[in-house]
Amino acid sequence: MEGTTKIKDLTPSSRRVNVLGKVLSVGEKKAITTKFGEEKTVTEVIIADDTGKITLSLWGDQADKAKDGEVLYIDNGYVSLVRGHMRLNVGKYGALNPSTEDVGELNDSLDMSEKEHENQFRGYRRFGGNGGGSGGHGGRRSGGFQRSDE
Repeated sequence: MEGTTKIKDLTPSSRRVNVLGKVLSVGEKKAITTKFGEEKTVTEVIIADDTGKITLSLWGDQADKAKDGEVLYIDNGYVSLVRGHMRLNVGKYGALNPSTEDVGELNDSLDMSEKEHENQFRGYRRFGGNGGGSGGHGGRRSGGFQRSDE
C-alpha cells in the first residue's frame, strides 16, 4: 500500500504511521490501572512484515480484531516506549482493520521492540507538574516540553 511505513523504519518518535503487518501471536489480555486510576485491558500482539516485527499494544476491544495469521492495517498509528521498548499503538485517532494485502515473506528475526531506547521523547512527563499531558494517546501538549527548572 502506498504511504505504508515498514516495521524496520519505525522509531520511538514515529507518529501518524500506516503499518501493514501479519499477526504472529496474540498475548493474553492484561488488566492495568492507568496513571489516571482508570481500569483498562491491554493485549500485546506481535505483528511482522518483510522487514521485521514489533509489539502492537491493543486496548480494550481492539484486541478482538487480532487473530493469529491475519493481516492487519494500522491507519494513523504511533510508537510509544514502554519501559524503554517500542510499542506500536492505534490510539483514539487511528484505525485497525483486517487487510487482504499480502505482506510478503515475513522477517521475524529483526524485533523492533527488543532494543531498549532512552525515553527522551517523553521527558516532560517525568516532572509531574500540573497534571497535563496527553494521557498516552499520541498527542502532545501545546507549549512543548516542560523543563525541570520550572
